[in-house]
Amino acid sequence: MNHIDPFERRRSGVLLHPSSLPSQGYCGDIGLEARNFVDFLVAAGQSVWQMLPLGPTHDNRSPYQCLSIYAGNPLLISLEQLQSEGWLLEQDVVSARSVSNLLTTKLEMLQRASRSFIEGSHGHDRVAYDAFCTDQQDWLDDYVLYQALREENAHAEWSQWAQPLRDSYPEALADARKRLHDVMDEQRVEQFFFYRQWMALKSYANQRGVLLFGDMPIFVAYDSADVWRGRKYFDLDEQGSPRVVAGVPPDYFSETGQRWGNPHYCWSKIESEDFLWWRHRISWQLDLFDLVRIDHFRGFESCWEIPVEHEHAIEGRWVDVPGDRLFAALHQQYGKLPLVAEDLGIITPEVEALRDKYELPGMKILQFAFDSNVSNPYLPHNHNANSVVYTGTHDNDTTLGWYQNLPEESKSYLKEYLGVNVQAISDSEIAWTLARCALASVASLAILPMQDILSLDSEHRMNIPGTADGNWTWRFNWSQLADDTAARLNGLTRQYGRLLE
Repeated sequence: MNHIDPFERRRSGVLLHPSSLPSQGYCGDIGLEARNFVDFLVAAGQSVWQMLPLGPTHDNRSPYQCLSIYAGNPLLISLEQLQSEGWLLEQDVVSARSVSNLLTTKLEMLQRASRSFIEGSHGHDRVAYDAFCTDQQDWLDDYVLYQALREENAHAEWSQWAQPLRDSYPEALADARKRLHDVMDEQRVEQFFFYRQWMALKSYANQRGVLLFGDMPIFVAYDSADVWRGRKYFDLDEQGSPRVVAGVPPDYFSETGQRWGNPHYCWSKIESEDFLWWRHRISWQLDLFDLVRIDHFRGFESCWEIPVEHEHAIEGRWVDVPGDRLFAALHQQYGKLPLVAEDLGIITPEVEALRDKYELPGMKILQFAFDSNVSNPYLPHNHNANSVVYTGTHDNDTTLGWYQNLPEESKSYLKEYLGVNVQAISDSEIAWTLARCALASVASLAILPMQDILSLDSEHRMNIPGTADGNWTWRFNWSQLADDTAARLNGLTRQYGRLLE
């Protein structure tokens, strides 16, 4: 691989999903404001931009339950960029920003731009589009058919479709491709728009010394193109329903565990094909990003299997997974892997051994550190260089919100450990105090959520694990930054040897 080794030197960066960027639309996108954010990172001395998975989401907007593991979320496409390329009129974009139903309007604008491209593209644009469709055919054809059928079936999940379509009878699929040809073409163009805008953003960031840090969920949403057309790779019954589903037992985030509902893999089938399914997936992620976090890494050693008929995660069991053989195959193909292991939760010596065997950095979360136990692995004096330190993640409260809800004894221990009078620090400064602690860590990479840089409270958190509503919608605006924010972060980054010069 030609990737830069992100861990060859000390770095720091910011966690912010593109949907949280400023925008007048339904959500942030990967257009001008994404470039403005890269410029902010450069001014602040940051060389990594971490984000969440980029795939198209279900109605709950969770990027960890996507309709495809390959497709990009079309809602992240910049309409302004489509206008500049001639696929939308300026009045289209202006009117799209002035209506109340921003979601419906954006989808209509994307459809309009796609039709404009289909009818009017030529030359370089057409060559680039044809090349994209050819190169990505293995997943793209299935995805656009799935999306067209899903729309035709009022967004019902694929298991509820008519049996010939549910079970992918060749004749039924051939008929659907003819019937839905125009819709499928529009979906193809949307994916081309996303890919072209994304790669332009990646180039912009890389040229300015900023690496893009992606996130890959270990499991796949049941209602997805990948499960519908790849049923043999999942533990499903003859009707295509899961026998067991994924989740985790009780942990820090939930006293009753979490029942995610994703189907488990049929690992014997995947391994019989020399892990080709996983090797293709990793390859695509490494095209899009410079490094990638694997969410729920411990699931590669063993995973929590919940019988589908059980409502609660607490009623599951651990089952072994051939993760060692998978990573051996990946290591043989790629050499050193630019992957980060999300190793939070119930971690066993076997999980640690798998992580360390392939030299994958783990994660250290400062919000987990201050429980008065000097052996706590999240305390900075217990960190190691081959790790990524965070004040918190998208699943945590903001640092200010976390601090405000700490018991007094924990606040006292935090004060004692840091050697500062926390009571004398204003609420607006506690996030910066923890940020300094993270940047000072020996961990090679330090990541700060944007909410902590802005010193925001619990109302601004991205996700509350175990809850279904009200997540994934947080946005920031530039007015929340103090005039000296970039310079202040740059100074701390320099002070702790993380500034690229």
